[in-house]
Amino acid sequence: MIPFEEALARVFALTPVIDTEVLALGQAAGRVLRAPVVAERDQPPFASSAMDGYALAGGAAPSASLRVIGEAPAGRAFAGRIDPGAALRIFTGAPLPEGADRVVIQEDVTREGDVIILHEVPAKGSHIRPRGKDFRAGDRVSAPRRLRAPDLALLAAMNCARVTVSRRPDVAIIATGDELVMPGETPRGDQIIASNAFALQALAEAEGATARVLPIAKDSEASLRAVFDLAAGADIIVTIGGASVGDHDLVGPVSEAMGASRAFYKVAMRPGKPLMAGRLGASMLLGLPGNPVSSIVCGHLFLRPVLRAMQGLGAYPLPSQSATLAVDLPANGPRMHFMRATLGPDHTIIPLPDQDSSLLSVLCAADALLIRPVQDPARKAGEATRYIPL
Repeated sequence: MIPFEEALARVFALTPVIDTEVLALGQAAGRVLRAPVVAERDQPPFASSAMDGYALAGGAAPSASLRVIGEAPAGRAFAGRIDPGAALRIFTGAPLPEGADRVVIQEDVTREGDVIILHEVPAKGSHIRPRGKDFRAGDRVSAPRRLRAPDLALLAAMNCARVTVSRRPDVAIIATGDELVMPGETPRGDQIIASNAFALQALAEAEGATARVLPIAKDSEASLRAVFDLAAGADIIVTIGGASVGDHDLVGPVSEAMGASRAFYKVAMRPGKPLMAGRLGASMLLGLPGNPVSSIVCGHLFLRPVLRAMQGLGAYPLPSQSATLAVDLPANGPRMHFMRATLGPDHTIIPLPDQDSSLLSVLCAADALLIRPVQDPARKAGEATRYIPL
């Protein structure tokens, strides 16, 4: 067995950064930007009013009367100039006219026909958004980054219509075993429903991939070869089960007979010891355990970081956070333990009582993986610990 950190490093060493494609901005939500974007203009491109009110030139005394000489709604600039003693009705977002140096909000005046009477006199620069306050022409949005909603708005404001992004990684998911049938089928008394693939598909797609759940590979070389053939061309082939060393565990020998190279097998972690990684042709191969919790936890710890690295976001483990133990914990053993846990009030964390790697209901109740390092000593309630949010 190798340590978890070494296994993750070896997986990253197998991970290529995939190529890019150019998309319309409206198609780029959630994609990874791979080329920086440069603003083509200032934002705002002119000094503008931040409020509905009246644009003034210079100071004036409270109770002063000013003549209204026109108006400027957003999108239609006033062509003239504002001089002392005059005012321009102006609306939020409209360009500030020449000569104006402040805006008085409409609540601070009384209007009588074409005359306003000031109740308060705003300071110079009041309620004005200067040209380029948000960004200037030539400012850059750096890459790589995952494009969120505000990123898309910023790029649009920069007049960027198309972006260079990572293409979506193609993930092929293969569940293995005679004991499995797909949801909706009628299992025999000695069979169970295949479930892990659907969680892994969801994890992969949440990281920006496209994921294909392939037919179940039965416990025969011919069946497994046939399903591997269906996965040809995928960036990552994920197998579930069959990666151990039992008589019916065929993923290792069959993939190697098909030309796969294996980087490691078995990791000193709980859950998820029987985990393997390598390459099969042009595809990365990730062999996950068959137990549901083991498979899904390994999907979080390995598949998600790999997909981020593949899209150019860097080779990093999932980020962890600190919390306070709400209960005492016994010493940990020779394998790193990722305990299913719940977060409580005041940023406390409580491991769930049953850590059996077959219990999906326990995993569903968890919102964190509490990290116990190898040979971690017994811990008392109130001590700080690390966890990975789920």
